[in-house]
Amino acid sequence: MKEFDYVIIGGGCAGLSLAYELEIQEKLKDKTLAIIEPRPEYKRDKTWSFWKVTPHNFDDCVKKSWKNFSINVPNETNHLECKDYPYQSIDSGLFYEKINNKLEENSNISFFKSIEEINTKNSFIFNSVPIIKKNHLNLWQHFCGVEIETKNNFFDEQIFNLMDFDCEQRDSVHFFYTLPFTKNKALVETTWLSKMNDNSQKDYDQQIKDYIKNHLKIKDYEIIYKEEGAIPLFYPLYEKEKNKINIGTAGGMTRLSTGYTFLNIQEHSKYIRENIENISNSKRFEISKKYQFLDDIFLRVLNKHPEKMSDIFFNMFKTSPKTVIKFLSNKSNFFEDLKIILKMPKWTFIKALFY
Repeated sequence: MKEFDYVIIGGGCAGLSLAYELEIQEKLKDKTLAIIEPRPEYKRDKTWSFWKVTPHNFDDCVKKSWKNFSINVPNETNHLECKDYPYQSIDSGLFYEKINNKLEENSNISFFKSIEEINTKNSFIFNSVPIIKKNHLNLWQHFCGVEIETKNNFFDEQIFNLMDFDCEQRDSVHFFYTLPFTKNKALVETTWLSKMNDNSQKDYDQQIKDYIKNHLKIKDYEIIYKEEGAIPLFYPLYEKEKNKINIGTAGGMTRLSTGYTFLNIQEHSKYIRENIENISNSKRFEISKKYQFLDDIFLRVLNKHPEKMSDIFFNMFKTSPKTVIKFLSNKSNFFEDLKIILKMPKWTFIKALFY
């Protein structure tokens, strides 16, 4: 079986981002790379959205960008600006197409369906497939979204709705999320922050149907795309091995309080590229311990007091949106962190230290 210098296990967002970063920076001119990905074909299957707090390689894959957003709880809506850090939404279909077209130019790069097809004995491995130990107590962000096309113009495409908590909570944290791409096309998503053992929360299609009818007041529309997924709000098992690095969610690149992963993946990919010649001896790249600690406290509160979370999220955004965005995107300083902390219900969070 053929040997490769590098092997990427998983050709999704993290694996392809790393391969692309290595290729465009000419780190694969004299090296061979195998990408292990079982899917039969690449097509749009995800929507990755985030505030653009740092540059990335995929501006040409952005489906839509916004500088205004809203967040609402029953009987109250907050309209906010994010002009310094626009919110971007990436179409995974465009992302896959761009990267695969580039990788095809290099004959040193090969795709395989299974790792059993190659010899990895002397390869350095980048693994993006997380090891998830089943635990019914673990929290997840699980969601389902549909892109709808309305017969008439309905949406204000200049503003998106980040969180609408005016919906059934079912003893968990539940909100809807609406991204208007045009005046008559939008992604409408139902999102839960909860344990995955409650199947009563998974009637996603009915939830979305009811929300479109009763909240958005849209009757005449067509579903043109659908996506579904689950993001672990805990770190997967990390097994340190020689000549192997975990990337993506497997490598701890998901911000646990938000689920945001895309820009962390891009920063990790650049770090690996910068250190590729001595990658086996490089320091592990990770989200700051500060955010890991704060997210742990936040998730303890979410787990213990889900009924308080809509107000916590809503009040957090009553401080400067720029400050909140930097905090949620791992770019805040001490004083900005303090502003966020002071917006939290202090006694609830202090008690969470001892849960």
